[in-house]
Amino acid sequence: MATKEYNYAIGRRKETSAVIKLFPKGKWQFNIKLPSEKEISLKEYFWGNAHLYENAIMPFLVLGKDYVKNFDADISVKWWGTAWQSDAIKLGFARALIDWDSDLRTTLKPHGLLKRDPRIKERKKPGLKKARKAPTWSKR
Repeated sequence: MATKEYNYAIGRRKETSAVIKLFPKGKWQFNIKLPSEKEISLKEYFWGNAHLYENAIMPFLVLGKDYVKNFDADISVKWWGTAWQSDAIKLGFARALIDWDSDLRTTLKPHGLLKRDPRIKERKKPGLKKARKAPTWSKR
């Protein structure tokens, strides 16, 4: 059986999706590919916001520092919202790690790292201004 050179996973949150390519035997380089074909590190992408960065790499923090230093990742994110993107990347990392070693599922699941947040934007209905906002009522 041929081995893959990377593990592939998709993480989603609301309308954001993150495509993760996780390379084992790396040097802890997580790069995001921007629409301008430029690559920057995950830490730079979140503008130094430590909370969003730590949220994105939460599966590695749960498993321990040994796992972080053994992987490289190429990340492609679609749609906007840095908090949404951070959660999508977190789910993608967790899924890619399980694809790499299925025994990690028992460690990641109690921390809620395998749950997909199902909330999405509600569609606009006819006759309304937004999904639920009605036009202003006027007596005359």
